[in-house]
Amino acid sequence: MRGLSLENIIAASGGEYFGDSALLSKEVTAITSDSRKVEPGCLFAAIPGERVDGHDFIPAVMAAGALCSIGEKLPEENIRPFIRVPNTIEALQSIAEFYRREFDIPFVGITGSVGKTTAKEMVASVLSQHYNVHKTAGNFNNELGVPLTLFGLREEHTAAVIEMGISHFGEMSLLTKIVKPNYGLFTVIGHAHLEFLGVRRGVLKAKGEMVEGINAEGKIFCCGDDDLLSEADFGREKICYGLGENCLVRAENIRTTDDGSTLCTVVKGERRFDVSINAYGEHMISAALAGAAVGMELGLSDEEIARGIAAYEPVGARARLIKTDFLSIIDDCYNSNPTSLASSLRSLASVEGRKVAILGDMFELGENGEQLHFECGKYALELGVDKLLCCGGLSAATARGAGEIAKHFESKESLIAALSQEIEKGDTVLVKASRGMKFEDISAALKELK
Repeated sequence: MRGLSLENIIAASGGEYFGDSALLSKEVTAITSDSRKVEPGCLFAAIPGERVDGHDFIPAVMAAGALCSIGEKLPEENIRPFIRVPNTIEALQSIAEFYRREFDIPFVGITGSVGKTTAKEMVASVLSQHYNVHKTAGNFNNELGVPLTLFGLREEHTAAVIEMGISHFGEMSLLTKIVKPNYGLFTVIGHAHLEFLGVRRGVLKAKGEMVEGINAEGKIFCCGDDDLLSEADFGREKICYGLGENCLVRAENIRTTDDGSTLCTVVKGERRFDVSINAYGEHMISAALAGAAVGMELGLSDEEIARGIAAYEPVGARARLIKTDFLSIIDDCYNSNPTSLASSLRSLASVEGRKVAILGDMFELGENGEQLHFECGKYALELGVDKLLCCGGLSAATARGAGEIAKHFESKESLIAALSQEIEKGDTVLVKASRGMKFEDISAALKELK
């Protein structure tokens, strides 16, 4: 790792060193908080948790070849070297901020209420056609995940795409101070984390803290179809992408193939080129346009951008279209909030044949949660969805909003037991809920229907 000697780590973290001073000039090979990922020469970060205390693993990781450990509690005398800090996570943040300064490459920071991970994967896929891209793995997008992501940077990387997720005011200020992106991308400002951020404008304010880390010459990309982002003034050049006429980068001639791919023409001024998106739903068009907008700004050709969009692969249970001999499943059960659900319902409504939505609770919506669930059910009815199967305490309001087309189940198990009676051959079924509902069990049961 470039420049990360124990001496620099101690200086960056403000830690107290215990061990042989002859080792201070040695550079660590990696930094990890997972004892299962320890490699020779790495720095192990011991983090105390509710169920597991990382300090308990220090003897084992040092025996496995770690160069040094860092943590809050001094281990036994014979386990050295060790760096003691008041707070391990805060120390990792400071070390990551130091390490980030070692890289003079384009950094793209990505945030939003909906579609952060999809946009991150799409932008990285596009840029990978021209750059050696380092990107956030999985959902490592928080106060610990972002530093660990940055520690994955190596000399061969020529661009970085970093996802940043928050749920409280001030968190984004911390993350952007660490990442210092050259470019910022906002997906959608939706009804997420309202329990902590109040209203959508509060969400915009909290997410908008990302701009604090971007210099005056940096540029902002945002979905111009979002009313708040369209009107927002970030004090930087803003490039809007989307379907509206106000968007600099737009999509035209949108259509869907039988295998679930989405096709469209990307347009920016005189530039026009066709792309194929290996995923289903209108939000995938937005992600593709985000990738195209960033790619154009960073000098990629039309061919490179189209190739990168075509190379995108859905991550986890995010808008995957699964076809069986019995039905089609839109597996979008990774997470949910009213904004992303509305988008998924519109995509469902656009298909031929009978349309069924299996919906669960959406969390962290604050005091208006029940009303927001009701409105989602009402919206499904207005769109022409044929049947709603709902599960969860809040989703009883979704069923009320949808009226006669809806059924509410007290448990996930009772809903699964009823699938053979409720689902017909040839149906297209959307499965969507907040992650904590674990609706992947429902998707798995749907695949078994015959």
